[in-house]
This record gives sequence, structure tokens and C-alpha cells, in this order.
Amino acid sequence: MNILYLCHRFPFPPKRGGKIRPFNMIRHLSSIGHHVTVGSLARSAQEAQEGRGIAPYCASHEMGHVKEWVQVARMIVRLPVQTPSSMGFFYSPELAQRVQDLLLSKTWDLIFVHCSSVAQYVEHVQNIPKILDFGDMDSHKWFEYANYKPFPVSLGYLLEGRKLLAAEKRLAKRFDLCTATTRAEWETLNGYGVGADTDWFPNGVDAEFFCPIDAPYDADTISFVGRMDYYPNQECMARFCTQVWPLLKARRPSLTLMIVGANPTAAVRKLGALEGVTVTGSVADVRPFIRQSALMVAPLAIARGTQNKILEAMAMGVPVVTSTLAAGGVDAEPMVHFAVADTPQAYAQAILDIVERPAERARLAAAGRGRMLSHHTWRRSMVRMEEIIDRGIRSFSQRIRGVPV
Repeated sequence: MNILYLCHRFPFPPKRGGKIRPFNMIRHLSSIGHHVTVGSLARSAQEAQEGRGIAPYCASHEMGHVKEWVQVARMIVRLPVQTPSSMGFFYSPELAQRVQDLLLSKTWDLIFVHCSSVAQYVEHVQNIPKILDFGDMDSHKWFEYANYKPFPVSLGYLLEGRKLLAAEKRLAKRFDLCTATTRAEWETLNGYGVGADTDWFPNGVDAEFFCPIDAPYDADTISFVGRMDYYPNQECMARFCTQVWPLLKARRPSLTLMIVGANPTAAVRKLGALEGVTVTGSVADVRPFIRQSALMVAPLAIARGTQNKILEAMAMGVPVVTSTLAAGGVDAEPMVHFAVADTPQAYAQAILDIVERPAERARLAAAGRGRMLSHHTWRRSMVRMEEIIDRGIRSFSQRIRGVPV
């Protein structure tokens, strides 16, 4: 098939959440013989240069080159109108024109869109099968942000959430099939009640790249991994260091915490002044930092979909202590494959249970790795995606013939 694949971030190199899922889809579709044309945005010369590395994994690719300040301006001008500001941030006249040219110049068997913010480029196309992979239901993330922002900023997040919710409902009806990353996100999508055909397929993890090694770990080191210019990561680490870290240090003074991730803000860097806390900033490879840890924490209070950091740590045989909310994005059983907590006292106890009990750490390490191999491989996920694509194309054919779906 000739497939036009659109996504909101250029999917190479696949080093962050918004790029990992689309990259693996594109690579798989190409590997089974489809001709995939990728369209997305490049926000800098560096991103454009790095993005060209997608070439071996697709038939061709198109970039819409944008500047950050222009995209912010596009967000602002949409504040008083019904169009979500998020869609302004991911709009490029250059990419829109290239998409239109592609639609007119070639015959397409499928349009596959990852992320609702770029569905705007093809939402009115009716003569080609279309699948929209929402991934996460972004509107609900904005609603969650509103709970953590001061007034009146919170009102802006609430308004954007409402506009995105209306857009998600509209878009769901304009695609032949819509998908999400987790069962919970799928249930949210179904809850819209718009009559759209829906399904879900999980994120995977490269269990060969993220694998255990035969080397000792440091029983006095715990880690957190994630981009530190991302608000949910900033919020959870600030809360963890304020509420949980003093409890841990009181009971195990030798404990250290590594906060590993690119672009830490000034507030995040200040956490490095706390006794035992290190803020690394960007690193070439997160694996050595995770592998040397007794465990990884992911105490997220704002989390939609799957946290890839959890999958990666578990695949490396490193136990994870996470929130109930973040745990919902992983196909695994709390307290069997990973530990779950929600209060400062519960986090501290769960962490100490692993740090101070090598047998418990070994149990969780083996159970977590095993669960990733059985339930979160990309191969398993992509087989599910293939079935979903077949169903979406059948839905399109029935719609064109006027057969009730």
C-alpha cells in the first residue's frame, strides 16, 4: 500500500515519547512492504538534519520547517476562537501545501495520522481510508494541568482543554477508525459517545536495546528519567524532593537521587542543591544511569497514556516505583511487576522495601523484565496495529458503498 503518515513531531531520532511510537509504526509498515511517506514538522536546522535519518525506514519524507516563536504566535491568535491553540502550534503552511500536493499527485491506499493536532491537514479528505491514532486524549491532559496552575492561568488551560475536547469529538467522526495507546485512553475516547469506530494498541519497548547487564547496581542510588522541560516531570520531581526525599534521607542517609533528563529549568537545577540529589541535564545514553540504580521512581501526578520510561526501566530489569495514575498506562500488575504508591509515606516505604531487601529487588527485576517480553514488545503491538488497519480499510469500503458500519 501507499501510506501517507502524518505526525506532530518528526519521528527521528526516536529518543522521546512523541517520536518513539510513530517511528516504530513507520519502521514496521515499511518492513512488511508498504511504501510510507512521512510528513511532519522540523523546528530547527538541527532537528531537520537529524530527522533526515528517517530515510532508511520509509519511502520518502516531507518536512514543514517552522520557527518556535512563529508557532507560539499561532497559538496566541487562536486564543479567542474555537480552534485549539495546540493546533496552531502544530500548523505549518509549508507542510499543508506539501500534503495537498501529495494528495493530488499520487494514489493513496491509506492516510495514517498520529496525534490529533495534525489531523487538521487531512480531516476533510473523504475518498481515502483514514485512521487517527490519538495516542493520548490530549484534552484531558490540559484539564489536569489546570489543577496545578495558579489562577488565572488555570483558566487558560481549562479553556484549551474544552476546545480540544470539542475538536477530538469532531475529528473522531471524520476518520474511519480512531485508536489510543492504552485501554484507559480508549475508554475515554469511547466515552465521547460520537459513534466512531475505535480500538487501542500499546506502546512497546526495544527489549534488546533496553536489556539487563551483568554488573552490580548501587543499593544507595535511585533515579528518575525524563525531559526536564516537560511540566509533568518538573512537577513530580519538585513534589518528590519536597515531600518524599526528607523521609527517605531520615531513614537511610546514604541514599542518593539522580534526576536525569534534558533541558532542566532553573527550578529543577535548584533541586541539585539538596543533599544527595544530582541533576545531570542531557546525557548521551540514559541506560547506564538506570542500570546502576536500585530502582527508578516515576511519581507522576499528571500522566496520560504510557510512560515509556517505565517500560524501559522494567525491560532493563530495574524495579519501578510509580503512581497509580502512571501505572494505568502499563499492561502489568501493581505489586507483582512493579510497585505503586500515591502518598509520601507510601512512596518512601515502597522505595526502602526494594533498597533494603535485595531479594525483593531481584523478584521485581525479573518479573518486570518478563512482563515487558510478554506484553510490551513492539512486535506484539504492531501485529495488533496491522489488524486495526485492515479493519479501518474495511470500514472505509463499507462507508463508500453505503453499507452500515
